Formats: sequence, structure tokens, C-alpha cells
Amino acid sequence: MKSPASASWKAPLKFRMLDIEVDGQRYKDAFTWNPYDPDSEVVMFAKRTVKDLKLSPGFLPQIVQSIQSQLATFRSYEGQDMYVGDKIIPIKLDLQVNHIVIRDQFLWDLNNFDSDPEEFARTLCKDLGIEDPEVEPAIAFAIREQLYEIAIQNVTTARENRISKKGRRAAEHFTPSKASGAALDLMKLFSFGSSVVRKRKEWDYYKPVLDLLSNGDVHALEAKEERSG
Repeated sequence: MKSPASASWKAPLKFRMLDIEVDGQRYKDAFTWNPYDPDSEVVMFAKRTVKDLKLSPGFLPQIVQSIQSQLATFRSYEGQDMYVGDKIIPIKLDLQVNHIVIRDQFLWDLNNFDSDPEEFARTLCKDLGIEDPEVEPAIAFAIREQLYEIAIQNVTTARENRISKKGRRAAEHFTPSKASGAALDLMKLFSFGSSVVRKRKEWDYYKPVLDLLSNGDVHALEAKEERSG
């Protein structure tokens, strides 16, 4: 479904893993990374990026530090107990990539290993006739970021429930059986492994919406982002 952009739509969210500014230059990017790759790969990636994009040498240590910091945070949750709650979770997309805005919402089954975010993104782009090669990875990244946030929330919930005392609200809402025994396996959660559910009776509500932006719309959004950044 394609529809023209209108003044009523809200500015879509752009997911970014890196947003670095050095000497008036700004580098913004978003991508996925294998957390078990050696740290030397991070340095090589940063060197190639600085060279290919002709960035100031000052970007090199900042890119390395940003990626390594995020990887360290990711790895710190591996193996921790997590709250075992619902396995069907809502995922929402509200993305702008170049001249395309895409909005969608669907249910993601964490227990079904029939597909993965990259496969879903490829299928969605094909179904909607999206030819921009940057849209597909942006969709996959947005899904993986939400899966990661949900995993971290589940770890936090399990930790709070474990240390909570009688009378605390957490103890009233989460039973010990739901918060024990499950260790967070990040690689399993973020490997090729989760499937999407879009129930037939909810197709009209959950169907994707694609807006095509004019050059003026894109420039206005970029200017707004620069002011807010």
C-alpha cells in the first residue's frame, strides 16, 4: 500500500547505532554486529569507514570506542536470568529511510524459528515494491533493536523480582516460577530465529503503510533533526 505523504504524519523514528561529530563533520550509521567477532574487527571496520568516507582521523578512536562500549553492554547480559513471560510480543516500525516512510505493527513469536528479521525485511520490501536497498537493513535493525530492548527488560524484571521482599509490588505481579530458571541466550535470541505473526482478522489494522516523501519533506525532516540533535 502506497500513500502520499501529508502534513499530518508524525516524524518517524530513526534508529542509529553511531552518531558522532568531530570538527564539524557528523557520521551517523546503524548496523548489526556479531558480538563474538574479535575486537580487532572493530578497529579494522573503523579504519575502513574513516578511509572510505574520507572522515577526519579523529573519528577513528570514537567509532572504535562507541562500538566496543555497546558490545560490552550487550555481552554483560549474556547468561543472566530473565523473566519468562509472554513469548508473543508486539513489534512496531516507524522509519524514514531517504524518501520512504514505512509504518507497520505485528506480533513476533520468540518461540518459532521459521524466519528472522532479515528475512522478514526482505519479504516486506518485496511485497511493498520498495527498491531502495537501504530500507531492508533498516527494517531488520529496527526489529532487532526492539527484541534487544525486550530482552533487557526481562533481565531487569527477573533481577528486581529476585531481590524484592514481601509486600513489594513486584512480588504481587510476578510469581517465582515465572522469573526463575531461564538464562538469557543472546546469540540464540538474535540469530536467525524468530517468526512474525499477522493474524488474518487483524490485517486491516496491522497492514503496513508506505509514505513517499518529496525532496522538500526530506529536507524539512533533516533540518528538524539537526536542530533537535
